[in-house]
Amino acid sequence: MNGAKRMTKVALITGITGQDGSYLAECLLSLGYEVHGMIRKASTFNTARIDHLYKDPHDPEAKLFLHYGDITDSASVTRILEDVEPDEAYNLAAQSHVRVSFDMPVYTGQVSGIGTACMLESIRKSDINTRFYQASSSEMFGFSPPPQNEQTRFHPRSPYAAAKIYAYWITVNYREAYGLHASNGILFNHESPRRGETFVTRKITRAVARIVAGTQDKLYLGNLKAKRDWGYAPEYVVGMVHILKHNTPDDFVLGTGTSNSVEEFLRFSFEYVGLDWNDYVEIDSRYLRPAEVENLQADPSKARSTIGWNPKVLAPELAKVMIDCDMFRCGLKPPDEGREILTRCGLDWVVEPIKEFTGQEVTTWRNPT
Repeated sequence: MNGAKRMTKVALITGITGQDGSYLAECLLSLGYEVHGMIRKASTFNTARIDHLYKDPHDPEAKLFLHYGDITDSASVTRILEDVEPDEAYNLAAQSHVRVSFDMPVYTGQVSGIGTACMLESIRKSDINTRFYQASSSEMFGFSPPPQNEQTRFHPRSPYAAAKIYAYWITVNYREAYGLHASNGILFNHESPRRGETFVTRKITRAVARIVAGTQDKLYLGNLKAKRDWGYAPEYVVGMVHILKHNTPDDFVLGTGTSNSVEEFLRFSFEYVGLDWNDYVEIDSRYLRPAEVENLQADPSKARSTIGWNPKVLAPELAKVMIDCDMFRCGLKPPDEGREILTRCGLDWVVEPIKEFTGQEVTTWRNPT
């Protein structure tokens, strides 16, 4: 059975092609793991975030393997689990865009909620000694006033948050009912240069780079007053690993303990390149949510004291790291404080911006007039 003789730890990641999945794969590979990822079949390639990690499975050096499956298809989930026999399973698969969940509530519920039950039931039936991690979300807290911790009442304000609450409690239920080593990481907002371009932080940093490059004139956003606890995604996947290495399964809030508004993140971003955000930003009501979450701010004291997790990159530094990469993507030489920030915070293992854009031809830039 799993773990009886093999020396190398084996991990399974659902949602491996997403922001968190790619960083988690990178982190686990750096720790010597064999990593397996579940991906959905699509007519176009959707593995851009992990292409730099992938080797042909015939290569004796290969440590990353991909399997076709779907989190809502229990048969495919069970097949992959039985084939891989992972020591650790990280369920990151989700329809994770909060605004989109209002347009696709049933699909969001199936993927972000019921999918977790499929994973847990497959682990239980397979009788594999697997530690399970569920990616929960600070959106579950909704209206509850900050700071929010593991004891804070849930009050969901979106179909996404409601689905995540089901996933949270089914994870707790399988832990208590069947003795599974199943834990929740309640992660507050965590961003990076790999964040999808429709998420507000990446939408801002990408726009800053394109404005400097002269290929974009305006940035259209929704609610600028909403406040979030923004951190750097690679630090959060390290937290996930710490949660599963903890001998006792439990639930942990991961966040920086700080909070900034969208307007403040705009200011951090535009000031980095010497611009005033007021000259470029306009409000578009189409980006407003039917029900808004006004203020999320973590109380991560339990994670700090129990698993030793303490993030270092806060929102002002996060904006610089993201803009550096987005400016490189536009062919521009950025202010380039990002790599110094990551080095100072001990995050040299992260691909960007230290490695990903090394050697890429860039041009100097000047502020648009």
